Amino acid sequence: MSSLNTELGTTDVIWNLEALYDSLQDELLHDDLDLCIQEAELVKESCAGKLAELPVATFARSIRRIERIHVNLGRIDTFAFLNFVTQVKNDAASAFLQKTKEDASKIHKELVFFELEWAKMDQEKADALLNAEEVAPYRHYLENLRRYADHLLSQTEESLLVELSPVGRDSWLTLFEKIFGHLEFGADRRSEEEVLSDLYNPEREVRQKAAIELTTGLQSQLHILSHIFNTILADKMIDDRLRHYPSWVSSRNLSNELNTETVDALVNSCTDRYDIVQRYYGLKKEMLGLDELHDYDRYAPLPSLPDRLVTWNECREMVLTGFEAFSPEMADIAALFFDRNWIHAPLLDGKRGGAFAHPAVPDANPYILVNYTGNLRDVSTVAHELGHGIHQYLAKDQGYFNSDTPLVLAETASVFAELLIFHKQLKSLENAEEKKAFTCQKLESIFATVFRQISMNRFESLIHNQRRDRGELATDELSSLWMQSQEAMFGDAVSLGEHYKIWWSYIPHFLHSPGYVYSYAFGELLVLSLYRIYQSEGAAFIPKYLQLLAAGGSKSPYELLAPFSIDLNNPEFWQGGLKVIEDMLQGIE
Repeated sequence: MSSLNTELGTTDVIWNLEALYDSLQDELLHDDLDLCIQEAELVKESCAGKLAELPVATFARSIRRIERIHVNLGRIDTFAFLNFVTQVKNDAASAFLQKTKEDASKIHKELVFFELEWAKMDQEKADALLNAEEVAPYRHYLENLRRYADHLLSQTEESLLVELSPVGRDSWLTLFEKIFGHLEFGADRRSEEEVLSDLYNPEREVRQKAAIELTTGLQSQLHILSHIFNTILADKMIDDRLRHYPSWVSSRNLSNELNTETVDALVNSCTDRYDIVQRYYGLKKEMLGLDELHDYDRYAPLPSLPDRLVTWNECREMVLTGFEAFSPEMADIAALFFDRNWIHAPLLDGKRGGAFAHPAVPDANPYILVNYTGNLRDVSTVAHELGHGIHQYLAKDQGYFNSDTPLVLAETASVFAELLIFHKQLKSLENAEEKKAFTCQKLESIFATVFRQISMNRFESLIHNQRRDRGELATDELSSLWMQSQEAMFGDAVSLGEHYKIWWSYIPHFLHSPGYVYSYAFGELLVLSLYRIYQSEGAAFIPKYLQLLAAGGSKSPYELLAPFSIDLNNPEFWQGGLKVIEDMLQGIE
C-alpha cells in the first residue's frame, strides 16, 4: 500500500478534521455535548405538552434552538465517524463512536415530543404557525414532519426506541464495518479495496484469482454476515409494522419525498430495458475474443483502453479543468477540497473501503474519502465525490434542516460531475480504438449506476418480503434470491459462477440505508436528461443547475426540478434517459 501511495503522491492527502474538533481530547467537544444535553432538557421543559399554545415567536425560537442542538450533535457525530473510518481497528476510535451514539440517543429522547406534537397538531393551528413570517425559513422542514403523522408512535414508545438504538441496529452496522476493517483476502492478506480493484485487471487469471480470494474471505465470515443481514431485515420489519408502513420501501419513498408512482415508473422502466445490458455484454465477449464471459470478466478493460497510472496531482488537474470549462464557481469550490485538506485519499491498513462525501454541518465543511489507486475509474470517483461535496457546500446556506437533500437528488451533482469529466477525458483521446474502449468503460459505469442498482433494489424487495412472509432466511436462501435478481439482468450474456452467489454479503447499502440503491439509478437517468438540456440551452442552463444544488432540501424533488420541465411520474421521462444509454451502445455496435 505505502509504495503505491508514494508513487501516486497520496501519502499526505489526509483530511484535516480541525474544522470539527482537534482530537478526541478536545475540551470543546465535551463542552458541546454537555451543552446539547442541557439545552435539550430546557427545550423540553419549556415546550413539551404545550407546543400548540406557544406564541409564534416562541415557537420559532424553539425550532432554532432544536436546530442548534442538531448542529452540535451533527458536528460531534461527524467527527467520531470520520475519525473511525480511517482506523476501524483502533479500539479508542470505535469506543468513542459508540459513546457518541449513546449520548445522542439520550438527547434525541428529550426532543421526541416536538415531532410528535407538531405532526399531530390541529391543521388550523399548524397552518397559522406555518404562515407566520418567523417560521417561513423552516416551512418545508415542518411540512415534511407532518407527513409522518400516521407513522408515529406514542411518546413513551418513541423515546424507548431512541434510547435502545445504540445497542440495536446501529450496533450491528458497526460490527459490519469492523468485520470488513479486519478482513484480509488471499495469501497476501490484502484489503477488500485492493482485491476488488483486480477485477478490472487486463489479465484474466488475475481477475479470476481476485474473485476467488474475495469469495473465500467472505465465506470465512458468512455465518456472521448472514446473521447481521437477518437482524437488520427483522429490525426494519418490526419498525415498519409498528409504524403501519404498507411496504418495505414505503418509509424510504417518504423520506425521499417521492410518490410510489414515481419509484414504480423508474424501476419498471429500467427492468424493461435489461436487454441493453445483455446486448452490451454479448458484444463485449466478442471484443475480448472470449467463448464465454464470466462474472469476473465484466470489468475487464478492452485492449485499447489507456491504462497508465494517474498521479494525484494529475487527477486534481483533470478534475478542476473539467469543472472550470462548465462553471468557474464549481471549480473554485472543488479546489477548496484539495487546498484545505478536506480529502482522505491513500490506501491504509484498517481504512474503510469505497468512497463517500460527508456533509458535516453547515458551519464547518464537507469531507471526502476515497481509496485512490491511480486508474481512470478513480479519477471518475474523485469527480463523483467532489460533485457531492460541491452540492453540500452550496446547500449549507439553507441551514441544517433544509440543507439535507433527499437521497434521489443527492446523486445529481455527483453523477453530473462524473459526466463532465468523462466528456473532457474522451476529447483528450485521439485514437478511435481508445475512444471506443473508453466509452465502453463509461457504459459499464452507467450500467453499475442504473441497471445494477435496480437489480439490487429487486434483491432487496425479495429479501425484505420473504423475511416478512417466511421468517429468518438461511444463507443459501439469501444467495438464491441474489442470483435470481442478477440472472434477470444479465440473462445468458454473463455466466455467474458458484463463487458469485455470496457477493450480496459485502454491499453496505443494504444494511445502512435499506431502499437507498434506486437513488443511484434515479440520479443517473436524471443527469442524462439534464445534460441533454445543457447541450441544448448552453450557458443559460448553468445558473439554473447551480440554483438547484444551492436549494439543498428546501423543497421537494418535484418542486426543485420544475424549472427544467421534468415530469418524474411519466415513464417516457425515464425511457428518455435509457435511450441515451442505448444510443451510446449503438455507437459501439
